[in-house]
Amino acid sequence: MTADALPVGAVVVNWNGGGANLACLESLRAQGLAAGRIVFVDNGSTDGSLELVRAAHPDLVVIENGENEGFGAAANRGARVAIEGGARAVFFVNNDVVLPPGVLPRLVAALGDRPRRAVVGPLVLRGDRPELVWSAGGALTWRENLSTLRGFGRPDGPAWRESLDVDYIAGCALLARAEALEELGFFAVEYFAYMEDVDLGLRARRAGWEVHLVGDVAALHTPSSATGGGYSPRRKYMNAVNSVAFLRRHGRAAHWLRFVLFDVASLPAVWLVAVLRGRGKAVLAKAWGLYDGLRGRRVTAERVRDGACRLW
Repeated sequence: MTADALPVGAVVVNWNGGGANLACLESLRAQGLAAGRIVFVDNGSTDGSLELVRAAHPDLVVIENGENEGFGAAANRGARVAIEGGARAVFFVNNDVVLPPGVLPRLVAALGDRPRRAVVGPLVLRGDRPELVWSAGGALTWRENLSTLRGFGRPDGPAWRESLDVDYIAGCALLARAEALEELGFFAVEYFAYMEDVDLGLRARRAGWEVHLVGDVAALHTPSSATGGGYSPRRKYMNAVNSVAFLRRHGRAAHWLRFVLFDVASLPAVWLVAVLRGRGKAVLAKAWGLYDGLRGRRVTAERVRDGACRLW
């Protein structure tokens, strides 16, 4: 099935993404997407990245938010604009992702193969070390961090090139059927950032939709520095808060027990190891995030701004 048979709109959310946006957008255009089918949502950036994009790609559809609304809210805003413009599938792409030629047409074909296939995504390799896997889809474990990226850090190879149904597709490169997004209510905005892709995958599968990894094509992902990336205190804090929010929304007693045993109870030992590796602050941030999550707090732009906490 071609992009014309299943019209696609792409959504790129930016928050102080710098020049990385340009490579991402150029790779999207190289997939055959017209500029008018790409919605660029700026979340109140202050680093000049929006101006860079406007200068390099003046024909994009641009949504300029006055503040950082978080990924989910901004992505939903862009998706609705794309759907109103005729898109029947929406490709959510992080601005730190580059797509080799042919990736999007292959994803569109896979999405169109089965009418109840809601979400598809490619194998994702590390942009700085493309011989390593970043994600071959995701698995919901209800243990450490509740979920895991399949193949993370492993050498690329046949084990990760298989196309198969998975629990979720990482939001950095996720193609979703518009009908499914509308039925499911798009991304859950209460997460602000992180876990919204896991949540979407779970809700889709519970509603009878399929979530599918297309392993024979790959995107390149270099985690953004906007939130610290990787094993940073700010990222660990957000993920911890949202893990509790996810459990409140979807967890049963057995899920809470597994999370406490495998994640919370292990924190002291994890912290000791992290200190030796110079990562002690990240574990403390995770502990603080779990505490805030249990108190019912949510991630907000103010809570994770630079200097809002001694840990970041």
